[in-house]
Amino acid sequence: MLRIALRTLRTRWTAFVGSFVALSLGVALIAVMGLALASSLDAPERRPERFAAAPVVVQGADTLRVPTANGDETRQLAHPRAVPDEVIARLKGLGTVVEDRSLPVRSRGGPRELVGHPWSTATFTPYELKTGRAPRTADEVVLSGDWARPGERIRTDRGTVRVVGTVAGRGFENAVFYTDARAAELSPRSVQLIVDADAAAVRDVVRGSGVQVLTGDARRYADADPERDSEALTAMNALFGTAGGVTGFVSVFVVASTFAFAVAQRRREFGLLRTVGATSGQIRRMVFAEALVIGVLASAAGCVLGAYGAPWLAERVVDGGLAPGWFTIGDHTWPYHLAFWTGLLVAVCGVLAASWRAGRTAPTEALREASVDTRTMTWGRGLCGAALLLTAAVTLVMALFSDPGDLLHRKTYISRTMLLITAVALLSPVLVRPLTRVLAWLPAQLPGVIGRLARENAATDVRRTAAVAAPVLVTVALAGSLLGAPATLNEAKAAEIREQTAADFVIRAADGGSGFTPATVARLREVPGTVVSATSSSAVYTLEEGVALIKSEARAADPRTLAATTHLPVTAGSVRGLDDDSIIVNEEWEKHTVGQRVDVWLGDGTKKSLRIAAVLSIGTGDNGVYVTPRNAPGATVDRVDVTLAKGADRSATARALHASVHGTGAELLTNSEWIQSSYPEPNRTTSLGILLVLGIALLYTAISLTNTMIMATSDRPRTRDLASLRLAGATKGQTLRLVAAESLLVVTVGAVLGLMTTTLNLLAIWTALTLLSAPARLQIPWPALATTLTTCALLAVLSALAAAGVALRRGAVGLAGVRE
Repeated sequence: MLRIALRTLRTRWTAFVGSFVALSLGVALIAVMGLALASSLDAPERRPERFAAAPVVVQGADTLRVPTANGDETRQLAHPRAVPDEVIARLKGLGTVVEDRSLPVRSRGGPRELVGHPWSTATFTPYELKTGRAPRTADEVVLSGDWARPGERIRTDRGTVRVVGTVAGRGFENAVFYTDARAAELSPRSVQLIVDADAAAVRDVVRGSGVQVLTGDARRYADADPERDSEALTAMNALFGTAGGVTGFVSVFVVASTFAFAVAQRRREFGLLRTVGATSGQIRRMVFAEALVIGVLASAAGCVLGAYGAPWLAERVVDGGLAPGWFTIGDHTWPYHLAFWTGLLVAVCGVLAASWRAGRTAPTEALREASVDTRTMTWGRGLCGAALLLTAAVTLVMALFSDPGDLLHRKTYISRTMLLITAVALLSPVLVRPLTRVLAWLPAQLPGVIGRLARENAATDVRRTAAVAAPVLVTVALAGSLLGAPATLNEAKAAEIREQTAADFVIRAADGGSGFTPATVARLREVPGTVVSATSSSAVYTLEEGVALIKSEARAADPRTLAATTHLPVTAGSVRGLDDDSIIVNEEWEKHTVGQRVDVWLGDGTKKSLRIAAVLSIGTGDNGVYVTPRNAPGATVDRVDVTLAKGADRSATARALHASVHGTGAELLTNSEWIQSSYPEPNRTTSLGILLVLGIALLYTAISLTNTMIMATSDRPRTRDLASLRLAGATKGQTLRLVAAESLLVVTVGAVLGLMTTTLNLLAIWTALTLLSAPARLQIPWPALATTLTTCALLAVLSALAAAGVALRRGAVGLAGVRE
């Protein structure tokens, strides 16, 4: 049968082009993803940057460690502790001690991200003066880079300063060096210091104090965001992993659909083989052999494409800021093995059902002339489709009753989309015929016969309609779900912000800044005709079920003013009941009954038992914890909500508030401006991942649509239909218009099925949001769906017209006698 399979591939090569191209691209993408993952696992340790020349760095405790039955659980503290004064005093006995400070600086015309440091820390990088001298007074600075020259005066959010020197830039920051005294004034809190002494002696001095001693490569942990490389690689791998999963899913989908349609077209051929004595097993082995040959050739081609595509992709992700600058593709072989054998497995799995159907072909099929589909829905296909649909429904109901928040996660709604797509595709033979008749009812009533012929042809040839509709279903459902789900969630979050914001003005500290000083807050409170609520960002940690250390974002606020400026979604208790011995939690906490006491660790790691004063609804997950300022040690005020008293002059109050924060870099926003600025922005990596997934789906749709339409239009029964029309008097133009109308109708069927899948998925999210007390309008991405549908329609119509145009060149008589 291998010889027959090879001859079949040579004769019917057009029927297998789509499967070959789809498999090749799938294997190439898997190889690229595997090579990127393997290269990220070999990531080098980041070297120290700011403290590359520092002898020893001593850092306050920044990690919470809690013993559990499963071992110690650790989390990064929201507010690392400063090095204790008594420890600093002992360290000064060993050698020179320099306190480090970092503060954001803004300057019009300067680099976007400026960071200030004390001048005495410059030598530990090392920075060396290139021009000028060191700063001596509070209004003098030294800058890194060449964006300003000595003698220039520059305006910053920290006041106007004069440049007295410059140092060469180091690439990882744009530094502004103040005098040590001025830096301490601008950033009073220091959590790390440099000690010029022997490391062993330093460790002896600090033993038992909880502080960390960093030497060698460990000094990188004293740099800003030391884990940024690993975080970037983790996000990149998550992106590639999702793309790889979707690639595998769509590859199997396209290959299975193409093989199934090809087998359905070859019923007479299989019937002839059975007539001359071929057994069912031989037919199945022949179809398997065809898939195996295609799988081997396509996998080999895909590995070659992957070898060239991986370095190109590495350059793109580095240029786009998704990976560190050092990231390159290494010399690894296992990704090629993984991609090759996965491609072969996809080919075999894709042909499994088709080969079983081919083996069941009866010898009498060789005598069939009618092209009406029979038994398009087998028991096995129907049971699998119903089982998948039931699985999706049961898991959805279970999640709604147990954990509605899980339905809002990206992995959940992507996997549910794939489950629904597969279920609808398997059940499509049942859905296609009635849906086709409904969609084509109006065109069939128009003058002429093209509408009626298109309806009857599409409804009669169910396999062809289902094969063309399948890739459209995949693309429309993925586009609608992957774009609609985040949009719906963002709309729910925006609605929460609108409902919870009662303040007339919101003053936001500079991004990355050290917050508002007590003096600034005091000036704001003195503005007449206002109620001022100053809050700060913090966190609390709790041990759930004795094994899981959970971090919850928290805000520290005065309960007396909090209720006047914020409408919190309280389900039990009262916001005014918050005090230094209590806490406000949400319903997601293991303990969430008013009056219960819960053990927590505060933002600096201090353990405390607090009484639950009020409980908030879960919402979209942003309804966090509230504590009083005393239970947020180390937190600085970063947001001030201001509500106007009755009769207060809005314009005069705005001017007074602006004057109170002038020079601090803070931003004064009205209620509407705050809501607009707080609207959730899509994560860049997530957006790129969605675009990558949709690009892959659209590419596979183009391959599948083009291949299927060419196969369907150039098939013998189809060409004989076209010949019959021509012999009956239809012009060439009328015949082509019929082909185009059928193509549009079939694409519309796929789009409706995809829209049904999208709606079901988004309804699950909407129901979960409603149960979480965060209802929102469904956000269906109509522009993206319209673009996707237009692209699919153009591909289907053009490929069908091209195949029909070639066939019609033979003339009506030639078409009627075309050989199979």
